[in-house]
Amino acid sequence: MTEPYAVPVPKGYRVGVWEVREPIATGAFGSVYAARRTGEGDAGLPRTAALKFLPTGTGTPRQLTHLRELIEREVDLHRRLRRPRLIRMYESLVVDDPTRPALDGATVLVLERAERSLSALLDASPRPAAGPALLAQICEGLAQLHRAGWVHGDLKPANVLLMADGSARLADFNMAAELEGTHAYTPAFSTPDYTPPELLWAEIGERGRRIRPSADVWAFGVLAHLVLTGSFPLSGGTPTARRDAAAAYARGTDELRLSARLPDAWRGIVRDCLARTHAARITTQALLRRVESAAGTGRSPRLPRLLPHRGRRPAVIAGAVAGTVAVVALGYGISAWAPAGGTDDKGAAGYGASELRTDQGVPVRYRKLIVDSAHACPESDVTPALIAAMLKAESNFDPDLSDPAKHEFGIARWTPAVLRWYMRDDGVPASATPTPPLTPSVSVPAVGRYLCFMAPHLKAGLPGDKRVLLAAAYRTSYSKVNDTGGIPPKYRDYCARVAHYLKEYTPPGKK
Repeated sequence: MTEPYAVPVPKGYRVGVWEVREPIATGAFGSVYAARRTGEGDAGLPRTAALKFLPTGTGTPRQLTHLRELIEREVDLHRRLRRPRLIRMYESLVVDDPTRPALDGATVLVLERAERSLSALLDASPRPAAGPALLAQICEGLAQLHRAGWVHGDLKPANVLLMADGSARLADFNMAAELEGTHAYTPAFSTPDYTPPELLWAEIGERGRRIRPSADVWAFGVLAHLVLTGSFPLSGGTPTARRDAAAAYARGTDELRLSARLPDAWRGIVRDCLARTHAARITTQALLRRVESAAGTGRSPRLPRLLPHRGRRPAVIAGAVAGTVAVVALGYGISAWAPAGGTDDKGAAGYGASELRTDQGVPVRYRKLIVDSAHACPESDVTPALIAAMLKAESNFDPDLSDPAKHEFGIARWTPAVLRWYMRDDGVPASATPTPPLTPSVSVPAVGRYLCFMAPHLKAGLPGDKRVLLAAAYRTSYSKVNDTGGIPPKYRDYCARVAHYLKEYTPPGKK
């Protein structure tokens, strides 16, 4: 196959009783494929599944140690807990194939197939009519986890999956941890918008960060406000601003100002989830009873079929197992798998359509930022399609990416000390090195400025597409590309991914 997937697996490849079919999604260090069961096989296995390939047979010692730890967390939970609101793992396998060094030794998780993630649904319909019923199911999943003595640790829209029958599942358990008394210990990674204030600056011990079930309750309150109003409950246009607002709220120097769109039946629920201290928050069981009452549902409600709105084309979600694959990228939050279907060619969804395709999964919320960042550069090779392709290859458009081992953060995987030089449009470095999280509003324009700076420094006559050479320079430097006489071998796989997405994102008839 020619797709630039982190773990390339050819169509028809056999793993156990499974035959690999079409690719679903990929991250920096692993990939997910659709699969079908061959022959009769085990009668307890479904006909179709999603295979998550994790290259545990290759990589650096640091990468492998961390990746295996996160896999063990997820597999341990799946093997010990079988609950109707948790995505199901059918089995885990290890590839034994010396003839394919890139696959040999890989861990394969065989997971339930999903239709799409809650994140994808909210992108298409910010305030879905099915929101209350959906929230009841999510809350039921949390209650099932907490009753079993586990904390999810990373509840957010990308980690909620919607199944073919309309039901919801919690997924992505590589941050989940079993309680030891009142606490559990999780890796020091989380999504700031869904992290309670007491954990934003919590001390990190040898075993990770101490977390309570109340952290999931806080995350549910944020998620409920987002689903029901289309906005976050804490003010601010960026994750950093909202993080600061959460800190001020926790200190008592600011109040919680919930959206006027929040239905009255939910206002008290969200407030009790977002209490300033963990001790003041509602318990999960009490929360479930109130949520079911507010949603008007009984136990185990199912969503109505998620039909497209009038005027929209149905979204075909490439990241159908969005929440289950965050571990693919070493658990650093890359779980916002991009949809492959069409979007509404109006407003933000169609912004810059003549230069950036609207039907290949570039998230609507970043289109204007990407297009404007390219237009700010007079170099013809710095295009919206190139910037979008690089963001896809760098982070899969994940704004909360965090890779401390490489000191890279945010949607463009910036190193803060380097970003400092490209944050401003006047050519003057920022007075202080930025600290993560690095927001898209800062990171994406900086990509355009950096590419614009490097473009005239690339030697004339280098082989290949100059746009892809610029991507290579972004990963290393223009001098390294010049000295190598093209793409350095170390970055050929990365550049192949950029070239693939560049072709996808460039409108027909464009260069």
